Amino acid sequence: MLKLFAFSMALILLAASCLAADKPVSDDVIYDQVRIKLSGDPIAKGGSFTVDVKQGVVTLTGVAEAEQQKDRAGKLAKKVNGVKQVINNLTVAKGGK
Repeated sequence: MLKLFAFSMALILLAASCLAADKPVSDDVIYDQVRIKLSGDPIAKGGSFTVDVKQGVVTLTGVAEAEQQKDRAGKLAKKVNGVKQVINNLTVAKGGK
């Protein structure tokens, strides 16, 4: 019976969080999610990129090893919930393809 109660409460909390999904996502949450996606991606390897977020607009700066890495970082940032726009100011290192 206790397990059923715990499961029911979990469903209620899940439903409540879905209803709260309509409220705007804070810049701090967006920042954290972009950093997580960039640092965890084997192509972007974006742990050293600078991420700035203002009113849902993400600006990426730093040096990418290759054009593919720059493009991937921008695409990952755009996928984060709450991101309105991505300004990809990453530069590609000399010799990067």
